[in-house]
Amino acid sequence: MRSVCVFCGSGTGGDARYMEAATALGGEIARRGMTLVYGGASVGLMGAVADAVLGAGGEVVGVIPEHLVAAEVAHAGLTDLRVTSSMHERKAAMAELSDGFVAMPGGFGTLEEVVEILTWNQLGLISKPVGFLDTLGYYQRLGAFFGHSVAEGFVRAPHLGLYAMDADSGALLDAMEHYVPSTTPKWQDRS
Repeated sequence: MRSVCVFCGSGTGGDARYMEAATALGGEIARRGMTLVYGGASVGLMGAVADAVLGAGGEVVGVIPEHLVAAEVAHAGLTDLRVTSSMHERKAAMAELSDGFVAMPGGFGTLEEVVEILTWNQLGLISKPVGFLDTLGYYQRLGAFFGHSVAEGFVRAPHLGLYAMDADSGALLDAMEHYVPSTTPKWQDRS
């Protein structure tokens, strides 16, 4: 992976360890010589991961829709800031610019973004690794839900391999580097 997109909160969360994890992830991305692609804000976990990459001498591409430039306080110190006309255009640009995707803790937007990428992988539209940075067990219940979806027959078991989950940013990026795309079709036997 030459570039990694990080989806994460524009807030800091209720525990300082979320910010620490964002800083650690940013440092790891820069150490590996990867370019960070993210939502373009200077606040919250978004700002922390970008600042960590920049502080370690790395490159950062921010992608932010024009209606969020003021609301999310667009980061003025990035290597490249791209302003889009819509959220759809933002997500398409981020997907095109990125070789892999990491979801840090965040809210509805973070979840929507990463699940869309998982779906695109499941449908065979893209073939790029996805990872959940499971800081403080943030994504444990989501992982359990994905398992429940398999048990209930809505997701095929091999599709659980479409993502990695780890609390350590280095281990997570290592797992993503070894990603093997699924060859299992999304659609289940209809007979």
